[in-house]
This record gives sequence, structure tokens and C-alpha cells, in this order.
Amino acid sequence: MSRSVRDIYPLSPTQQGMLFHSLYGPKSGTYIVQVSYTLTGNINLEAFEQAWQQLIERHTILRTAFVWDNLASPVQVVGQRATLPIVWLDWQELSNKKQQQSFMEWLRTDRQQGFDLSTAPLMRLTVIQLGPNCRRIIWTHHHLLLDGWSLPILLREWMVYYQAACTQQTAQIAPPLPYRDYVVWLQQQNLTQAKQFWKKQLAGIMAPTPLGIDGGSSQRASTHASYKERQFSLSTELTQQLQSFAKQHRLTLSSVVQGAWSKILSCYSGSSSVLYGLACAGRPSSLPKSESRVGLFINTLPMRVEVAPDSKLVPWLQQIQAQQLTIQPYEYTPLVEIQAVSEMPKSLPLFESVVVFENYPIQPQQSMDKLDIADVSVIEQTHYPLTLFAVANKALNFKLLYDQTRFSEVTISRLLGHLSTVLNSLSQSPNRILKDILILSVTEQQQLLTYGKSLTDNAPEQCVHDIVAHQASQTPDATAVIFNGDCISYGQLNQQANQLAHYLKQQGIISGTLIGMCLERSIDMVVALLAILKAGCAYVPLDPTYPVARLHHTVKDAGISWVICHQATCSVVVNADIQQIDLSQLLTTLASLPTTNPVEHSHLDSLAYMLYTSGSTGKPKGVPIQHRSLSNLLGAMARRLRIKASDTLMAVTTLAFDIAALELFLPLVSGARLLLASDEIVRDGYQLIAHLDAYGVDIMQATPATWRLLINSGWSGQSGLKVLCGGEALDMTLAQRLLNCAEEVWNVYGPTETTIWSGALELSAEKLTEGAVPIGYPIDNTQFYVLDKQQRQVPVGVASELYIGGMGLTPGYWQRPELTAERFVANPLVNMMEGGRLYKTGDRVRYREDGTLDYLGRFDQQTKLRGYRIELGEIEAAIATHPTISQAVVTVQGDRPERQQLVAYVTLTHGSDEQTMGRDLRSHLNPLLPTYMIPTAYQVLAAFPLTPNGKVDRKALPAPQQRTAPTDSQPQTSLEKTLADIWQSLLNLDAVSIHDNFFEVGGHSLLVVNAQSQIRQKLGVDVSLMDLFQYPTLSALATHITQQGPSDDPPDRAIAMTAGKQRLKQRLQKRQSAATIDPLGGATQ
Repeated sequence: MSRSVRDIYPLSPTQQGMLFHSLYGPKSGTYIVQVSYTLTGNINLEAFEQAWQQLIERHTILRTAFVWDNLASPVQVVGQRATLPIVWLDWQELSNKKQQQSFMEWLRTDRQQGFDLSTAPLMRLTVIQLGPNCRRIIWTHHHLLLDGWSLPILLREWMVYYQAACTQQTAQIAPPLPYRDYVVWLQQQNLTQAKQFWKKQLAGIMAPTPLGIDGGSSQRASTHASYKERQFSLSTELTQQLQSFAKQHRLTLSSVVQGAWSKILSCYSGSSSVLYGLACAGRPSSLPKSESRVGLFINTLPMRVEVAPDSKLVPWLQQIQAQQLTIQPYEYTPLVEIQAVSEMPKSLPLFESVVVFENYPIQPQQSMDKLDIADVSVIEQTHYPLTLFAVANKALNFKLLYDQTRFSEVTISRLLGHLSTVLNSLSQSPNRILKDILILSVTEQQQLLTYGKSLTDNAPEQCVHDIVAHQASQTPDATAVIFNGDCISYGQLNQQANQLAHYLKQQGIISGTLIGMCLERSIDMVVALLAILKAGCAYVPLDPTYPVARLHHTVKDAGISWVICHQATCSVVVNADIQQIDLSQLLTTLASLPTTNPVEHSHLDSLAYMLYTSGSTGKPKGVPIQHRSLSNLLGAMARRLRIKASDTLMAVTTLAFDIAALELFLPLVSGARLLLASDEIVRDGYQLIAHLDAYGVDIMQATPATWRLLINSGWSGQSGLKVLCGGEALDMTLAQRLLNCAEEVWNVYGPTETTIWSGALELSAEKLTEGAVPIGYPIDNTQFYVLDKQQRQVPVGVASELYIGGMGLTPGYWQRPELTAERFVANPLVNMMEGGRLYKTGDRVRYREDGTLDYLGRFDQQTKLRGYRIELGEIEAAIATHPTISQAVVTVQGDRPERQQLVAYVTLTHGSDEQTMGRDLRSHLNPLLPTYMIPTAYQVLAAFPLTPNGKVDRKALPAPQQRTAPTDSQPQTSLEKTLADIWQSLLNLDAVSIHDNFFEVGGHSLLVVNAQSQIRQKLGVDVSLMDLFQYPTLSALATHITQQGPSDDPPDRAIAMTAGKQRLKQRLQKRQSAATIDPLGGATQ
């Protein structure tokens, strides 16, 4: 052994993890610890420096460096000696304010400087002179050496050494206990038993608990994490209440804090089973004097907590405490081994938040002769997105370390407010059950109600047909409807509708009767709709293009005995119980009937229409809508759109889709013109463009599919046009394109059950900057509530289900009382003066800071694939950002779980290469999505199948084409073959495909370090650990290395590094061959 080396031995599991994350982000400041304190008084500089150097000579861990390249496992190397670098700075001439500013900047630069982990000591000292007898000391070290428990031990020892040096005496300190004893102890533990324990402990957990407040995919690791911290203290009074509460129920304060954190995680994630990391001391009682040893003993272990809504608070907290005691005997288990036995995918972290309860506080002020130590502060950085540190002094102090690339300052402030609210609730209400412990303050609750409320002073006073009749009396000669070159005035429209209404009454049809409407698009269709309403009846659309079986179901379920039709549609619905009113046969009869308005029988509570929507059982369900709801919707939209009598609205939607009612009636109640497009025109993008241009259309509403049809047909926009897009989710790409095509673009949202649209928002470029297209605010007399599974309000930024209340709600599903009771609930916020019924939409939404709602997709579009929770809409949005993709739809296909895969269906822009699309999309998606969210199969379609409503018909998508195994799956180039050899060696595999994912075929974080070393050695290129995570497939990694080019390391340096590592390897081999008793193969101390 070299004379400069005292010892060589393996790393503890915690050290291995920290080493990996330090190498992953070498300039990130990860696991750099800065302990700073103020020294006031007449300091003996020589004794100060000597005391620190004596600490390094006393403890082997402070002389330790780490080596990993070209070794099967990394080792720690203890040097015979190491000199502590000390930097002296003089800031006495700076003002106090400038000193503070400079200090914060200096801390940031010092963290980023990091350490060369292969060179001891991994610590340094900086002394900043602030005044004549005042200095700020910053002791910077790597967490690989020490845990928090060790810090006060070392500071006390430094004081002893300092005072002894000042008096020229010998310090009286017990002999040190080496860290390697702990590593020996670890290797003697029963890992098999520990793994069995953890496998049982984590059974059923297949994904980390999402944090839910980062505004994106919480399972996507940030490759450029940047950390910030926020400090927060509870009041002394609340701290005392919590301590009293804990003592009364035989709880530790740590268990109470963990309970509060679990409650918050449950609310944020929407899950009743949460998993977070818990920092454990890791100082086993079976290791002699473990509490007085210096080194890294801490371990972060998964803590699983069931947050059952009906659990009683105190027994639940006691269970958390008991669980900690259950874990204690297995604190030594390496986290990588725990993950290996869990059901969690290996490429995901077990948890994304960590709780550290520090029960080893450094005293805020300690004194020595002529010298005071004060203002002790510890700054450290983990690699987890959220780390909560808690220290109990007179006040319970919190420090939240967070990745600011994922969390905003406002979000973190709100989280700390929730923590305070929950802790206060715990201390005040020990007898509550968990669902009654709210995380929102009263102010937040009221703010959310304000966000979800709309104007209520514009209640409708008339039914639609009455408003049209009044308009006809005011402007009888104004054009009302245009169709295929024909037009009809308001006066003519009202008279013809009146004549048909009188005819319906003559047939004995009474008010409230449901009448089927089976007409092709025409002026007669508009006349018949108004006539039905004027007769006090309600219409039920029967689209002639729908399947006959569905139409017969509608007729039977609604109890329809009268159907209005034309000669062309009279054969569509034939039934002995149905009486047809064929308008083509009644021209003479109708002409002889009165043109006056019939006697009014309708009122605002009467039904206006009933639509049938698809049901989960496969059978369509009827949704009746009242006049009040329809008139409210039309009035609200007329005000928002500022419709004028000179406007022309082009209607393109089938009558069987509820949004058609807005297109047909909105212009008529506003005195504007209704331009009715024929079925032929609606299906042809070029004819639609011509129609828009020829008639100077001012307003058009359509589904995203129809807007894409226009754009793909060459439409470049129209000045003055107001665009309404709804019926299905508007994606970011289409929204941005529409903004360039129209004067106004409105994203309109609403279920059929709440009358067409419940929300409408005019979009702008600024509103599209947060990764989702917002749906905005509720229309008049409508309320939005974002509630969890227990129907409690959730905070801003947290995704949950949208409930809608107000004037638009249907009375309930037609003759489906059980389904009505399931989907329509009493408003749970009665204690906040909220009342009425609410509709459970099944839509996932979240509030932005300004109260705007983001639509995140359907709950039934959330799926799990091999343990990953996946949002199909997120994948579709990412694919749509590819410049050659026109539209994308993603589905999960496969008849058994093990055979399920993500399939992406796409339509291409003109000139795209279908042959290379799959490979191009994989490359495009790699930096945008986690690997598990990237589809494995791609299918190009000429066009998507659509429902008659203009929505994508997912059920009609073709089965993915069966293809033979790709010929390019085997490594081809010399680079791919070398990478494959490395993978096969590390992962003990016989063969790998270039599409294999390193982590899905057995890789983990420690093996990644070895892969990095071998790539450097065999290929002469430097690939960062971040790159290995970002490009996990062999193909993607090979492409990245090719684009990156050769290593920038000079040849001489590379040769010297290789030679040095070879000497260390030979030294290790000699030591291992000489060792006979020591289980670590290293020299004893």
C-alpha cells in the first residue's frame, strides 16, 4: 500500500446513493453542506486553525476521498494526512446590507464549486472578517462524509481543541471510533430478511406519490434542477399546543409532523395511500457507542401511510409512530435494494418528497472564554424535488428545500400555509376524522368560491321562441336564415313557425310532448324547431345519418309518438306506434293556418329539448334541458361575444350534438343572421373556406376536428372572425394556429348535462404559456367547484374533479334515477352558504393563480401501464408539437396487461415521410416525455374517424398493423455494438436491442456510474450521467454520442487518469489477496 493511503474500504449504501447524485449534477450543489456561524471576540487565529487541523487528524472520515472509475464498486480511500484549506476574506469596508448581499452570492458560488470527490479533504473553511472582533465562519463539506448528527459532535470537539491550544495544553478527548466499523457492521446484517420486510411493506405500490403542485408530469425527472429554500416557524403558542397534544397522546412531535405531511400529500395527489422518504438516524444500538460516532449513518427510507378518510386522528397518528418503530430494525437496508424488491418501475424514484426531523439541533448560542459562537446555520441540498426539514426549539421551525424548476415561490408559500393550517387543526381537534381536517384556510376557501362564481344578475325572463317572436316584430324584414342561396326573413320565419305550431296543436299534441326531429339541414329544420317550442313541446333530434338501431333506441326510450320529417327522411324511423309529420306533404295545409303566435303554454321550467349522449353501458342516455337553461346560455354567450344585428353566424354542427342549439338560436335571439351550412359543405374543407369568404362570416363555432379540416385545406384565416372551439379538448398546437387565423378565439367548455357551455374564455398568447389550454371562467348563473373524492375543496394548482352548479343543470337523466343520483349531488359546501345541486363532470381540472381553470383531461382517460400512471392527453399534446404532425390520438391497446402498449395514431402534414415517422417521433419525444410515456407503435392515418358530432371516434380507430420485427433492432454500427457490449457486461444479458431501455432491462443508478466509466474508457468520450438518463435507449444514446463528438480531454490527461486508476486497482487487488480476516479486505485501524 502507498504510504499516503491509510485505508481502503467500500461505501455504505447511503454513500453510494449520494455519490451517484453528486456525479449526476457535479455543479448543482447537490449534497454540499455549508455550516456557518458567527465568532465574536478576540480570536486566537493560530489556535483556530490548529484546532480544525486536529479534527482532520483525529477522524479518518475527514481524510476520505472516493474512487469509482473502472471499479466494480466504488471505494473510499483514507489518506494518512490531509490539509484543510482555509480562505481568509476581509469585508469590513462593506456596509451591513452589502455584506448580506455578498454573503448570499458567495454561498451560491461556493456550493456550485463543489469538490473533486477523488481528492481529500472534502471540506474547506472560509473566514470572513465582518468587523474588528466579528467573523463569519463557513465550514463547507460534502454530505458523503457526515450526517447532521455528527455536526454538533465535531463542533464540541473543535471547542475542546481550540481551548487547549489557547492554553497550550493537551486536549482530553476519548479515542475516536472509525467509520469503517459501521461499514463492517452493515455487511454483517441479514439483507434477505430486510428485503422480505420491505417487499411486504411496499406491496401494491407501483408509482411514486405525485406531488400534484408542480403543474406538470410529476413523474418526469428534472434534468436541470435548481434549488431554493424557504424557512417558516410556527408561533411559540402553537408549538406548545402541539407539544402538549403529542405528550397527552404519547406521540413524538416527529409523528405529528409526518401526519400533517401525509394529509397534505394525500390532498395534493388525490391518493389515500401516500409514500414519502423519511430520514432515519441509522445509528444502531448494536454498534458500540453509535451515538458518539462521526460519519454518515443517516438513511432515507420509504414511509408508507394510509390516509383513510374515516380514520380517527389520534389512533392514526399512533399508527404512524408504531410504523416508525417497525421500520427501525431495517434502517440499514440500501434504498436500491428496497426498490429492487418493490413493484415500482426501476426508472422511477420511490418517492419525491422527504421529511427530515432533526432531533440533534445545534444550540443557537454557545460560549467559550473571550469568544462567542452564535447564529449557527446549516444549508444543505438534497436531490429530491421537495425536502421538509423540521427542528423543534421553543418554536417549531421548518425549512423547505425545493426544486424551483418545478415549484414556484407562490406554490411553496401556499404549501407552508397548508402545513400550518393542518398542524393547527391537529392540535385543536383530536377527536376528528381525517376527512374533516382541512388543509385550506378560511380565506383560501372563500377565494376558491369567488373564482368559481359568475354574475347572477342576468337571469333569463323569456323562452327562446318568445325572444325570436319579439325580434320578428321589431325587424320583420331583416334576414334571419340563409341556406343554399335561399333566405328567409324574421317575419317569414316567425309566421311559418306559428303555422306549424298551430298544426301540431290541431293534431292533439299537448304541451310537454317530446317530438322527434328527423330532418336534413334546411330552413324547414329551423322552422320546425321553433314550431315545436311554440307549441309548448320539446324536440328530440334524430339525425338521419345515425345508425338505425340507435335511433330506434332513442324513440323507444323517450316514448316518442310523433316525428317531424321530410320525404327524404321519412323512412329512417318507421314504427307502428309513430305518427310522422312529413313537411313535404303539408305545404298547402300549413299555408292555410294562422300566422299569429299561438297561445303561450311554455314557461321557463318547461323542457326545450332532450339529447341522447353515449353512456358507459353502451346505451345512450337522455338529457332533458329546460328553457331557463337554454335562455341563460344564449344570453350569457351573446353578452360575452358582443353579438350585433349585423353579424353572420355560420352553423356547421349536426342537430344531434347539443352545441348545435347555440349555433341555431344564438343569432336568432340577437337579431343577427344564421348561415346554415349543408352537410356536403361541412364535410368539405375547401367548400367551407369558400362559404366563410363568400358570406363574410363573423362567428363560427366548431369542434377541433372541423377547425383542423379547415386549416389542413389551406385556410389561412379571416379578419374579423370570432372563433368558438369546443366539443372536445382544444390542444395547444391548434389553439396557437387559430390565434393566427382569427380576431378572437374562444375556448368553450361544458358537458351536455349543464346545457352546452358552462365556461368560455377568450384566448391569447399569454394564456397559453402554462402548458395547458385554459377553459376560463363560468358563464352567468353558473358555479365551478374543484373538489376531491370527499367533495372537499382543493387548493389552487391541485388537479381534481370539476363539479358544476347553477342554472344550466338538467333536471336529471331521462328515466334513470339511479344514474342521476350518482352523477348529481347536493352541494357539500352548505356550511359556506352554498346550495343547490352539482353535476360531477368526470373532468380533471386545476385552478391557476388568477382563478382560470385548466382542463387536464377526463378521469377515464387516465390509465396505468406497467405501474406508470399515464395521461394520454399529455402524450398527444407532446406528439402534436412535431412540425409534421397534424393531429395525434394515443390509446392503450393489448388484450392482457403484459401485452399492453401505447399506440399513437397520427395524421401528417403534406410532404411528410411516413416511413421514418416512428423513428422521428421517438427522437422528438425523448426530451419531452419520460420513456414509459413514449408510444411503442405508430400508425399513420389519412384522416381520423369522426362521430356525427365531429369528435374523434376512438372506438373506430383501426387495430395497429402487425409488423415483423424491425430489421434495425440489432446493433449495426461499431458504436452501437460497443455500447451493446457494455450493457451486456453490466447487466449480465446475452443480447440487447437498440430500442431496449437501460432501466427496463435491469439497470439502476449505481450501474449507470459504471456504464459512464466504461464508455469513457472504451470510446474515449465523456457522457454525463444526466445524458444516460435522458437517452436511456441504446439507439438514442448512440445518436447523442455521435452528435456530441469526441471527448475534449487532452490525450495526456486521459492517459494520466487511466494510469492512476490502474495503480489504485492493483493496490486494491494486493490488499484483497492479503486479507484473511477483515471482511472488508482493508487494513484495520
